[in-house]
Amino acid sequence: MIRVSVAAASPIVRAGLEAVVRSRSAFDFAGALSLADLEARPDETAADVILLELPQLDEDWIGLFAGLSVPVVLLTQAPEMSLAISALRSGVRALLAADANPSEIAAAIASAALGLITVQQSGVEFLGVEPRPTLAALEEPLSPREREVLTMLAEGLSNKVLAYRLGISEHTVKFHITSIMGKLRANSRTDAVMQGIRRGLILI
Repeated sequence: MIRVSVAAASPIVRAGLEAVVRSRSAFDFAGALSLADLEARPDETAADVILLELPQLDEDWIGLFAGLSVPVVLLTQAPEMSLAISALRSGVRALLAADANPSEIAAAIASAALGLITVQQSGVEFLGVEPRPTLAALEEPLSPREREVLTMLAEGLSNKVLAYRLGISEHTVKFHITSIMGKLRANSRTDAVMQGIRRGLILI
């Protein structure tokens, strides 16, 4: 049985999240926390997963996630791409839209308990990506250099910095990015990064 703590600023939201947890026989409700309680005593929980609702994700919370030993399922409003990626690198195992339904929340909790990463399919647009029904296999895989460039794109680096780090020209960087976007069928750099995460091409 998965022990789940819930945390949110609003008592009403906490009650709603508690109801979701209690409605599933696979979960054991491990208590509710206010955001202030979680910030003050982040490790004082007997849970296997923390279900957290945040009005807005920021750097302070990412720092807290990094110090937690418990995976987090996060419900929040449209974070910036860089913050979303930092959160996934810092202990968040699921990013869901604030209006995620109970089934989506339950699935994310179960996945987080297994150490898997979840980005809500019906809400991935809040990360700047158009949702796709499935991820078809790439017709042409990324080369090792293209995967390296894609990983650096996830860090938010400019073409100039990419060129400097890789010891190549900005023209060559642009060529690699164009090739990456073509192979991933991405509409933008942001789209390419999120597809890379979803496909396991970027280690977060």
